[in-house]
Amino acid sequence: MHSEVVASRSADQRDSSRESRNGTPTLDAVSLAIIQQLQEDGRRPYAAIGKAVGLSEAAVRQRVQKLLDQGVMQIVAVTDPLTVGFRRQAMVGINVEGDVESIADALTGMSEVEYVVMTAGSFDILAEIVCEDDDHLLDVINKRIRALPGVRSTESFVYMKLKKQTYMWGTR
Repeated sequence: MHSEVVASRSADQRDSSRESRNGTPTLDAVSLAIIQQLQEDGRRPYAAIGKAVGLSEAAVRQRVQKLLDQGVMQIVAVTDPLTVGFRRQAMVGINVEGDVESIADALTGMSEVEYVVMTAGSFDILAEIVCEDDDHLLDVINKRIRALPGVRSTESFVYMKLKKQTYMWGTR
């Protein structure tokens, strides 16, 4: 891996990414390697990352900042919702009449909604919701989601137990 990264680094010493035709960044091997290092340990020092990918600490710092600024990645602490007081999680399938995007935008503004994806299939939108308890979940679904103009129906999939939660798919 290191030799591939060094070869890529010499080809493009400064730029961590370029925009593709659709406006999304196209990442080079060095940026992907930096992301992989941070996915393994989000607190890994830039000097250690630089050693692993063949860059200086300052160059890693600049690339990480650019990746953050472009929205390519976030560096966050991922918690277990149960241990921080959120005892109820659910995936909610939502069917919409009219503009799906406006409903998705409204959902993104709700603090309890952690994940929103527009889909093709049985539902127009899937939204992951994290709440303190069943009453809180009922309030979010019944009084806030179903009250949105254009929401035709919802179907809730309450989580009984979370078996896997990882975010390591970013560099495959």
